[in-house]
Amino acid sequence: MKRSYFKVLPMAMLAFFASCSDDDTNNGGTPPPSTEDRWITIAGAVMGTTDAVPGDGNGGTIVYSISKEDAQDPSKSFDVFENGFLVPSARTARLQSSMDGSTLFNIAYGGGNGGEFSKYIVNGGQNFSQTGGNVNISQYAGTSPRWAKLFDGDQTGVAVNVTTPAVVSTPEGSYVRTFGTATVVSIDMQNALISAAKSYEIPLTAEEEAQGHHIFRLDAPVLNAAKNKLIIGTWMRKTNPATGANETDFDRLGSKSVVVDYPSLENPVVITSTVGFGDTSGYRSFNAFVGDDNNIYQATQREAGGSHILRINQNNQYDNSYVFSLDAALGVTGSYIENWRYAGNGKAIITYTHENAPVSALTEQSQSFVALIDLNAKTAQQLDLPYTTDMYFFQYQGFVVDGYDVYMTVAPVGQDGNVYIINSNTGTVTKGAKLINKPGNHFIGAF
Repeated sequence: MKRSYFKVLPMAMLAFFASCSDDDTNNGGTPPPSTEDRWITIAGAVMGTTDAVPGDGNGGTIVYSISKEDAQDPSKSFDVFENGFLVPSARTARLQSSMDGSTLFNIAYGGGNGGEFSKYIVNGGQNFSQTGGNVNISQYAGTSPRWAKLFDGDQTGVAVNVTTPAVVSTPEGSYVRTFGTATVVSIDMQNALISAAKSYEIPLTAEEEAQGHHIFRLDAPVLNAAKNKLIIGTWMRKTNPATGANETDFDRLGSKSVVVDYPSLENPVVITSTVGFGDTSGYRSFNAFVGDDNNIYQATQREAGGSHILRINQNNQYDNSYVFSLDAALGVTGSYIENWRYAGNGKAIITYTHENAPVSALTEQSQSFVALIDLNAKTAQQLDLPYTTDMYFFQYQGFVVDGYDVYMTVAPVGQDGNVYIINSNTGTVTKGAKLINKPGNHFIGAF
């Protein structure tokens, strides 16, 4: 099944576009940096063995690296799951890569080595050479930490955690609030050591806390353009003050983020959007980026009115004059941005689903789609890819941005697929190398 959201243009406009010079097609500004002869590392998640569901990714992560030239070649074929390298992690590893693709960074998720940071030199194929020592951050961020690499020249990673929120009551049994202790850890990725770690309570307003609202999870930290603040996404929940139970259906507060000083990680402050009312934590990949205009752009999830892209200005406050509704841009309802990647010049690639999307009988998950968005024009177009109901990007983690080219893996759960290269300037989609799959497994990124 293929769907596109292209509008029919009047003949006068078509004639205008036809008359444009070749130079006019490169209207996206200066392309992002491109690396000659870089590796493209393909990551796949293995289906678990206990109470397994296709696409659960609970059996670990396998990676395999191919050259950029081979990634672009549809005549090439690669069996990642058969020939790849098993990354240390009990469940789906949390991967990042250096900007040039030469180094892979990993924090193990769950199990005996959960919270262990390691890095590898990418040598092609299944050859990944560990470099430097390991550092385990589980004493600070738990054995299943959320983390992201900062865009600071591959120097720093930041992991975040909130302990299980607990209900606080008066001696007489009256509800007071619900909270968990938050921890932020910065990792020197070059020397594999902990740079700083801070723990604190992050209070909401007295009124919000009395109603039961609290921060359930932190995730997706991003460094601002001035490099003096971290903005950290939140996943909000609500306790019923009368029963102490978690509420699943409640009126959401405006989208919130936590701002802390950097590099000290001190002085947490909560900022609130009046445009978005969803969470800002993302799931397993970046959820906020500094744009070319030095503002931060952040996606929302679990929002009744569909996902928004929010803007945080250079004063580290939400810019509520900026309104980008994905529902409005795509003409759908109940959109949900699963993950995304900024590609330069105000353009980004997103994977998403929506409330009327088909549900896979295999995974019981809503079908995923891919779109190119323009943050400046606040527009979106679904990309022309081989969609099926088993297309599943919710656990997706990695996109490679190399000049105007964005590399990603596209394959239904348990079925073969391909590398696809998306031109972020034009929206053109090109099929690349074939990726061989196995039943229940799925590809989770290109790095």
